[in-house]
Amino acid sequence: MISNENIICISSIDWDFIWQGHQEIMSTFAKNGNRVLFIENTGVRVPGIRDAGRVRKRLVNWFKGIKGFREINKNLYVYSPLLLPFPYSKLSRWINRNFLLGSLKKWAKIMNFRDTIIWTFLPTGTALDIIDEFDYKCLIYYCIADFYELANTERVRKTENALIKKADVIFAQGKSLEEKCRKLNANVHIFPFGVNINIFYSTRNTLNKSDYNDISKIKKPIIGYIGGIHRHIDFNLLRHIATSNPDWSLVLIGPLQADVSSLKEIPNIVFLGQKDFHLLPGYIKEFDVGIIPYLKNEYTDTVYPTKLNEYHILGKPVVGTYLPEIVAFNQKNENLVLLAQTKEEFVRQVKNAIEQKDSNLVNLRIESAKRHSWDIRIAEMSSVIEEAIQKKKIIGYPDWQKRFKQIYRIARRRFVKPAFVFVVLWLLVFYTPLIWYAAEPLKIVNKPQKADAIVVFAGGVGESGKAGQGYEERVDYAIKLYKQGYAAHLIFSSGAQFVFNEAEVMKSLAVSLGVPGDAIILEEKAANTYQNVKFTKEILDKRSWKKVLLISSPYHMSRISLVVKKVAPEINFIYIPIQGRFYSHDVSLKNKRLTKRISLKQIKGIIHEYLGIIYYFWKGWI
Repeated sequence: MISNENIICISSIDWDFIWQGHQEIMSTFAKNGNRVLFIENTGVRVPGIRDAGRVRKRLVNWFKGIKGFREINKNLYVYSPLLLPFPYSKLSRWINRNFLLGSLKKWAKIMNFRDTIIWTFLPTGTALDIIDEFDYKCLIYYCIADFYELANTERVRKTENALIKKADVIFAQGKSLEEKCRKLNANVHIFPFGVNINIFYSTRNTLNKSDYNDISKIKKPIIGYIGGIHRHIDFNLLRHIATSNPDWSLVLIGPLQADVSSLKEIPNIVFLGQKDFHLLPGYIKEFDVGIIPYLKNEYTDTVYPTKLNEYHILGKPVVGTYLPEIVAFNQKNENLVLLAQTKEEFVRQVKNAIEQKDSNLVNLRIESAKRHSWDIRIAEMSSVIEEAIQKKKIIGYPDWQKRFKQIYRIARRRFVKPAFVFVVLWLLVFYTPLIWYAAEPLKIVNKPQKADAIVVFAGGVGESGKAGQGYEERVDYAIKLYKQGYAAHLIFSSGAQFVFNEAEVMKSLAVSLGVPGDAIILEEKAANTYQNVKFTKEILDKRSWKKVLLISSPYHMSRISLVVKKVAPEINFIYIPIQGRFYSHDVSLKNKRLTKRISLKQIKGIIHEYLGIIYYFWKGWI
């Protein structure tokens, strides 16, 4: 068996799902001295409501580990990636690829995961993205089902064909899958899922009966099923078995993956839910008959039911529908499985199975299952893998090709992708109304009214002491309203000191434009918007002024209004923003029309206001 290897497994199920070949194989490899990273299902189809529990568990596992990575046992790690649930969307795949691969590459670097064996159960585009990112010594595809039928999309067929061609080794669950893969790759081997002999056979007589109180109380005979209760099960068949034989107990053990409300109404159908893998032998031991009640369709035509060997290792008779892989099994194993094509025939075969008391048949079932032991399976698989690795070493590849591939991947990751992201963001920010839309909630615009005073908050002055454009616009607008008779006084608020005092600069500008000096009041202590409001309130309170017009920039108004509600709620502030060139843009939210490109300075101003609101909230000023 292979050992001392780094193995990346791209799984089609989650680690905590029903214990199957995925977990069995990788656990065995880890116990044999290999380091294994088990990547949980990255998606075959868009999840539905029934997947809510699995999504919740994925989130729990993400936070349980370090960014989704957690250690299960020695040498065995599980990665639970958080991905967009649209596996066949190009945009979703691009986003997922960058998120997933970034985390994987960092983890692989930290853990020194090099020269890997990649083993995939998934034939999706995301799986190919992972494969292409690593330098692997061997690529294995374990084809366990018809994913095209499962996902119902042509894209799966294309990606699976690409994977089959790329793979060094292909394992197939059955004959039909083997034939499909062999059309594109000659190195295909049939390996159905096996059975853990130690769990299902050696421990059958050492089980704690207290763990099985739920099934021990159920009336015999028990017709049992283990596995996922999904859409490929013939629910009409189950209904017929139960209703036509009310003295039988039909026991179903496994997670619910389909609507079974019609079955729950039948009194002798019992759902026991999903059970720990190590407890399954005790439940199967209570069965009188194990059943495989699958519908016959394109998907089940390729399925080899693992439960067949699990029933047999405990000597239980098995009744199933006519699935190609079970028919093939019967041809090699003396027709051990009782098959049925109709509901009525299925019931007759169950009766026959109940009546079977032949100890020779029991032994034949057990011996058949032993030949499907996972220990044997994995050892044989390892031999095939070792042969493939050795063959690749002999053939070899020019070093320059390998190096060129590495350089290309590095360049793509470090330059091409960031450049693409930068261009997209640049276009979104500067050539769409996106930022203007983001700025709209900051605006508060009132119509001018008669007031006690007009208040102007400072807008910035350079070290030269000369008022900038923002000053001119604010002061000009205040003077315009003053001359129109809206108020008899002007209040200029700012305590900022450069070479000149800001408030004094504003006063000088106003006086030069014809405003009498005795009509101007200066507030010269404020160092920020919070203090602007606080100290202006003190001036207003001394004069018993309760109504003012406030002049500032449009995007500043929201922050000011929040401070006013906290500091001066009794004063009526009427917000009159300036409409200068800096804030002018022709954007219609209804018509989605933009005629003026935003500038970097304008973006900085909008961001400044949002950050200011956050900071003021943190300080308790709003």
